[in-house]
Amino acid sequence: MTKDWTFGQKIALGFAIIIVLTFAKSSVSVYSLRSVVAAKDQVISINAQNILDAERLADIAARRVAAVRGYFLTKQDQYLQELTQRREQFQSILARLRERTSDPEGLKLLDDVDAKETDYRTTSDPVIAMKRADASMEAIIERFDEEVVPRRNVMQQAIDTQLAYYERVLEREKQAATQTASFAVTLVILLAFAIVALGIGVAAVLTRTLGRQIGTSVAQVQNASAELQAAANQQSTSAKETATAMNEITTTISELLATSRQISESAQRVVQIAGQTATAARSGDSTVEKGSDAVAGIRRQVDLIVTHMLELGKKSQQIGAVLDILGELAEQTNILAINATIEAAGAGEAGKRFTIVAEEIRKLADRVGNSTKQVRGLIEDVRSAVNTTVMTTESGAKAVETGSKQFTEVALAFQHIAGLVGTTTEAAKEIGLSTKQQTSAVEQVNVAIVNAAQATKETESSSGQTLRTASELSSLSRDLLRLVRPDTAPSNHHATTTM
Repeated sequence: MTKDWTFGQKIALGFAIIIVLTFAKSSVSVYSLRSVVAAKDQVISINAQNILDAERLADIAARRVAAVRGYFLTKQDQYLQELTQRREQFQSILARLRERTSDPEGLKLLDDVDAKETDYRTTSDPVIAMKRADASMEAIIERFDEEVVPRRNVMQQAIDTQLAYYERVLEREKQAATQTASFAVTLVILLAFAIVALGIGVAAVLTRTLGRQIGTSVAQVQNASAELQAAANQQSTSAKETATAMNEITTTISELLATSRQISESAQRVVQIAGQTATAARSGDSTVEKGSDAVAGIRRQVDLIVTHMLELGKKSQQIGAVLDILGELAEQTNILAINATIEAAGAGEAGKRFTIVAEEIRKLADRVGNSTKQVRGLIEDVRSAVNTTVMTTESGAKAVETGSKQFTEVALAFQHIAGLVGTTTEAAKEIGLSTKQQTSAVEQVNVAIVNAAQATKETESSSGQTLRTASELSSLSRDLLRLVRPDTAPSNHHATTTM
């Protein structure tokens, strides 16, 4: 597969192999260095700190004993405060040691130190209480020597054992770190030798491969130089034809540019007309809305008239009922008047005056009856007129409703027209923008065509130079072939040249 690779690809392959090996060596070196640093940090930050804390435990224990003795001698409370402070420091250091210790043996020794410290504190507190109670000094010293001193020595021995354990751990970690560093150095040296050997092998393979490839390429360049000479002659002829075609294209592009500018101006006029149309459509929409509001007011007035007419019909019916009562009253009055006339005639001379009154009452009753009939006729006329007015008003209300719907449809139509005009305006703006862009593009094409025409003229003038360059390239390729392949025969050189 590497036979088809280029010169640059093979060089890149060689560098890539060297880079990968160097990266691998660097990675191993970094890993080894980090391992060594981690081991050293382990020794410095943990084990050495453990030894320091163990020594602090021994120092704090000695200071506690000194504080107890100071209290025995002076009975001052400051020694008791110092004793409490030293106890808290002792427990704090024990807690830190437990956090940094994971070995079961170390944890066991810490528990033993803690237990011995507790035992010492348990025996020393009663002796301090005796001193506080002003017991005899002989009794205090006797109890101190018998109980406190042995436990203090046991606690000190446990602390010394813990310190010796941390020193052993420190020494062991130092040896492990040294071994890790030695292994890392050995691994880096072996990797460096391997990279050097592999680099030498890759360089040798690339040298042989590239020598063959360059020789083959030089032969191909010789063939190509001859073809280049023929192509240069053809290029010169084509350049002349291209120059003529470029002149014609330039004329066409100029005409297209003028047309694009006209289209841009027309699009701008369309945008202006569309804007005016949109304004007129919005004005018509406002007028239709006002007309629709007026029709709605007329409809409300018609509804009010219908309501009043219906109310008038009800009032006329009530008047008719009252007239019925008046008619009955007139008939009864007439009957009573007739009866009164009859009774007055039977009374003779004494009833004449009453007869006159009864006659007047009967006449009044007749006039009331006739007036009632006339009023009834008028009420019937009013009721008929009211019914006719209500029917006419309802017809007008329906016509007003139809007109209101038509006004609504007209308003919707104006809104639709305004929307269409807006769409037309946007489309016209887009057309104008596109036309401007097209004009700019045509201008750029025109500039490019002019530049191409100039380049074509330059190409035509440089065709002769290309021919000379092809000849020089052929000569240089032969010289390069002799450098790569010193055993190249003169016959091959002559055959290549004649070809």
